[in-house]
Amino acid sequence: MVRRVVLPKVLAAVAAVTVVSGLSVEAQGTGPRTSWGKPDLQGVWDFRTITRMERPEEYGDREVLTPEEAAVLDQAAVDRETALWNLAAQRTEVGENVDRRSAVGSSRGAPGSYNQFWIDSGTRTIDTRRTSLITYPPNGRYPNLTTAGQRRAEERRAYAAEHPADSWEDFSSGVRCILGFNAGPPFTPSAYNNNMQLFQTENTVVVMTEMVNTSRVIPIDGRDRLDPDVLQWSGDSRGYWEGDTLVVETRNFDPKRKWRGTTASTRLVERFTRMDTDTLEYQFTVTDPETWISAWTASVPLRLNPEPMFEYACHEGNYSMPVMLGGARVEEAAGSQ
Repeated sequence: MVRRVVLPKVLAAVAAVTVVSGLSVEAQGTGPRTSWGKPDLQGVWDFRTITRMERPEEYGDREVLTPEEAAVLDQAAVDRETALWNLAAQRTEVGENVDRRSAVGSSRGAPGSYNQFWIDSGTRTIDTRRTSLITYPPNGRYPNLTTAGQRRAEERRAYAAEHPADSWEDFSSGVRCILGFNAGPPFTPSAYNNNMQLFQTENTVVVMTEMVNTSRVIPIDGRDRLDPDVLQWSGDSRGYWEGDTLVVETRNFDPKRKWRGTTASTRLVERFTRMDTDTLEYQFTVTDPETWISAWTASVPLRLNPEPMFEYACHEGNYSMPVMLGGARVEEAAGSQ
């Protein structure tokens, strides 16, 4: 029998309060350090970027953009965002498209998408100018699926086509306000709410994402892991220091989180390195032999954000869930007539 445990948010809150006493001392080397001598990783960190997770096919084997190419992409993102913000106001009509991004040349204007008010995906490529966030495999793309992974993907697509909204369990953990769609873990740049806040004590690290305010309490004191049959939405994380890099290893993921079709066999290794006062290097490696033919690694530079994070009241504003379920029931009734 599988047991599922959800860490209470009050624990994260306690850890957050506790960490305030860990005042930083003068920087030694490339960044500030805590009063107990470890790199100070605390703060709100912004992981917005227009660099894609996978390398676009037009770049072929090229790993790095030229400075000129990166500048062109950055400027194009700024110009597009400016054009969207300058569009004239227009009342939304029933049955019409609420997303006006297609008005400035985007093909992503599918009905039901958010308009620009909600989008905050950044306007910059990453500073390394890499053509993808994925660094391994060398082609900058996800590994091929295993035979079992392909079969499960086909089964998911077939089920979703036949049962798009039988119940709330047919929706993703993001739509259900359980986990943010960019919160992972690992966290990955997406359309909006691309921030996370890190708290730190000598024995514990807390990572809280802006999206859905998902909090992970990560012991770094060498305590034992949970039993393998205790599955959690965000997995069971344990951390340790490897020089000046915080390494976090996570397993015991509940596959019901539906993250990229992964299974309970998933293993995640994250590495947090303070590069300088304003930069935190975030690297992660995902291994799931039941899904991909090899592990894959991505690297995301995070920028220190001077602004605070605010509450993400997902459940309180999740009117779309009853609307989607209600709409599905109306369609079923109409089809039975």
